[in-house]
Amino acid sequence: MNDTVHNVLIAAVGGQGALLAARVLGRHALGQGLDVKVSEIHGMSQRGGSVVTHVRCGREVFSPVIEKGAADTMLAFELLEALRYADYLRPGGTIVVNLQQIAPLPVLIGAASYPANLDAEFASLAVETIKVDARELAERAGNEKAVNTVLLGVYAGQRKEDRASWQSALEASVPQKHLKTNLAAFDLGYAVASLNRPVTD
Repeated sequence: MNDTVHNVLIAAVGGQGALLAARVLGRHALGQGLDVKVSEIHGMSQRGGSVVTHVRCGREVFSPVIEKGAADTMLAFELLEALRYADYLRPGGTIVVNLQQIAPLPVLIGAASYPANLDAEFASLAVETIKVDARELAERAGNEKAVNTVLLGVYAGQRKEDRASWQSALEASVPQKHLKTNLAAFDLGYAVASLNRPVTD
């Protein structure tokens, strides 16, 4: 990250670990000597509800809130959540999205259907979309709940950031009993990032 303000939106479903991802991202930025602001969670943060967190990093950050059309990157833990908040991305921004589909309440109760044309929706966006089967990678690392650190790994790998500084942030944020799994999940995400072009501010 450079000294300009870099905006990352984290969009997830409650219970997927969005807060942990924001904490790790913030601690990584602090370790680089940057000012960091993290918003409160917006939306229904209970398990199954829509969650969005704003993380802003730079030499000097005055507000924790990302304006619509200003996010550089979105880390989306679920496909529909990515589209729900896509209007926060700036033109040319990047979505790193988990391919998992989690049915929202209207779908679960039969009042609506999960959209079937998501590929076309993503194709219509003026952003780069990096799709990752983060749940499969998390399972390979040892815990399907480590989707959050898989996506952080993809983000860091795309930006070609030093893995060691991210490891320090993970060690400071993740309980010791889960650290090995989360480090493995991060490394798997970091490795698959080499298949995509680098993200730039």
